[in-house]
Amino acid sequence: RMAAAGGGGDAGWRLPPHSASGLVLRTVEMHTGGEPLRIIPRLEAAEAAAAAAGGLSLLSLRREVSAAQDHVRQALMHEPRGHAGMYGAVVVGGGTAAAAGAHLAVLFLHGAGYSTMCGHAVLALGRFALDYGLVPTPSSPETAVHLRCPCGPVTAFVPWDGHRSGNPVRFHSVPAFAAATDLAIDVPGHGKLVVDIGYGGAFYAFLSAEQLGHDVCSSKTRDLVSAASAVTEAVKKQFKLHHPESEDLAFLYGTILTDGKDAFSEEPTTNICVFADEQVDRSPTGSGVTARIALQYHKGLIQLNQTRTFRSSTTGSLFTGKAVKATKFGDYNAVVVEVSGEAFYTGTATFTVEEEDPLKYGFFFK
Repeated sequence: RMAAAGGGGDAGWRLPPHSASGLVLRTVEMHTGGEPLRIIPRLEAAEAAAAAAGGLSLLSLRREVSAAQDHVRQALMHEPRGHAGMYGAVVVGGGTAAAAGAHLAVLFLHGAGYSTMCGHAVLALGRFALDYGLVPTPSSPETAVHLRCPCGPVTAFVPWDGHRSGNPVRFHSVPAFAAATDLAIDVPGHGKLVVDIGYGGAFYAFLSAEQLGHDVCSSKTRDLVSAASAVTEAVKKQFKLHHPESEDLAFLYGTILTDGKDAFSEEPTTNICVFADEQVDRSPTGSGVTARIALQYHKGLIQLNQTRTFRSSTTGSLFTGKAVKATKFGDYNAVVVEVSGEAFYTGTATFTVEEEDPLKYGFFFK
């Protein structure tokens, strides 16, 4: 009807002319708590690499795609098809070595590269896996969806009514732990600050915005981003991270500024996550909630199965989190964390790339 109203008939729904060698990328568009997720259901080059003789670990596949297929990330994350806050996921099918028995494996994309874990994406991908038939026999009222992420196996639990998925979705994390607490860091322009570093599939630095002279709920976002970025750079220079399984995972992904309300309360606690190259998460950040719960549990501020609510300072969207199981991870005392939130579809898209386009793989503008 829309095409007909414009006088174009079916022409409005056809792909424009493009060369046979031109890239065509089909995506499913979602958001979780306001944070976008552009899902690439199939990237043949990634599946071919994953299925290569002997197979590839997901961390190895992450390196391979970064080296050989980075133009796909740039085309879909950067302008004009994406924007400075875009986030994506490449689905690698369950039949490949990378999936290792899971329903699907996934690589996470953002404006600056490839992350190792993304909670908001896992919540959305749980729904996607059911609605797009990646789970052979979903069950009601809830289906477990097994995902393999670069950081390890993660399970999402998705409502299913026999026809379509629903909300809220929850997931159980990889083991999460406190990497450092009450760490003194000298931040240029801010002096000595005290930060915690937690791991929830990725490493984050945590501190109250108040230490930086800001209020996470009322300060200008650009001021919070600048302050958080200064903390990230300082921590990278002054603290060496260690991961029990792989040095590929031993990097600081970003800084999360909080309202300082770490002790257990029924009231929501607010935070903002600034990750990668000053990218701002619109959601409360699933892997950040995981790491923050691990820190609170480590400090004795919460107990197992005490549910906390986390609010994003950017959109006001909410996630809940709780530590559901104590475990060991290498030398660390760790916990498995359950994070819950709501993910929604926003559409589907087909993107084309014209070879003659000087900006065919996008540009990054801050």
